[in-house]
Amino acid sequence: MTSRQKYNLALLVFTVPTLLFFTVIVIVPIIQTFQKSFFDWDGLTPATFIGMDNYKRLLTDDDFWVSLKNGLIFAFVLVVYQMGLGTILAIALSNKSIRGRKFFKTSYFIPVVLSGVVVSQLWISIYNADGGLLNSIFSALGLDYQQAWLSGEHTSIWAIAFTNAWQNMGVQLVLIYTAIKSIPEHLYEAAKIDGAPFWKTHWKITIPLLGETYKFCLIIAITGGLNAFQNMFVMTNGGPGNISYTLTFMMYKAAFRSGEYGYGSAASAILVIECLLFTILINKLVAREKISY
Repeated sequence: MTSRQKYNLALLVFTVPTLLFFTVIVIVPIIQTFQKSFFDWDGLTPATFIGMDNYKRLLTDDDFWVSLKNGLIFAFVLVVYQMGLGTILAIALSNKSIRGRKFFKTSYFIPVVLSGVVVSQLWISIYNADGGLLNSIFSALGLDYQQAWLSGEHTSIWAIAFTNAWQNMGVQLVLIYTAIKSIPEHLYEAAKIDGAPFWKTHWKITIPLLGETYKFCLIIAITGGLNAFQNMFVMTNGGPGNISYTLTFMMYKAAFRSGEYGYGSAASAILVIECLLFTILINKLVAREKISY
C-alpha cells in the first residue's frame, strides 16, 4: 500500500464515522421535520397530508410573528453583549501586567458549566419585583426604574435574553482570547515603538485580525439566540400571554402541549431555514478577505 493510499484510508477511518453520526443526529431529523410539516399529525393516529396548510396557518398566527421578533431580539442581545464584552475582557486578560488572570478566566467561564435551570432561578430572584437585587439597587440609588422585569410587556424578553447572554458569554470570551493570543507579538511591539496608545493598538491590529473568529462567534450567537428555549421556559413559561415566545417555545407548545406535531414541525422548519440563512449571510459578508501575517 502506497503512502497516498494509507493517507486516504486514514482519512476515511476518521471522517466516515463522524459523517455518519452527523447524518443520523442532525441531517435525518431535519429531513423528517420538513416532511412532517406537510402533515396533520397528533403523534398517535395516522398522519394526514395537508400540503402547505401548516405554513399558511403560521403566517396568520400572532404567536409566530411575536416569536420571530423575540428571536431577533435574543440574537441581538447575545451578539452585542457576548461579543462586545467578550472582546473587552479578552483584550484585558491578554495583558500580562494584569494580576490574577487565571482566576478571572476561570470565574468568567463558571456560568457556562452551570445548569440553565440554576442560572434561570438565580436571575428570577434578581429580577423579582418585590425585593429583587436589581430593583433594590435602583431604589438605593434613588432611581425610579423599579418594575416587574419578567412580566412587563417591553422588558420580559430583554431580561431573559440578558440572562442567556450572561450565562454563555464565557464561550465567546475563550474563543476571542485564544484568537488574540495567536496574533504575533511583534505586531504589538512595532505599535508600541511607534507610540500607539493601548486601545488604538487593539483597534488597528487586534480587531481586524479577529475577522474569522468573529465570523464563528456571530454564527453561534445568532443561532443560539434564535434557538433559545430553556431560559424562557423556566423564567416565564412563554408568558405573560405570548410576550416571551420564541420559535422553539412555540414548537414545544404546539407539539407537546397541543399534540399538533405537524404544526410544531412547520415552526421548526422555519427556524432551520432562518438559522441557515443567517449562517450563509454571515459567511458571505464577514471576513471575506483572509488576512495573513
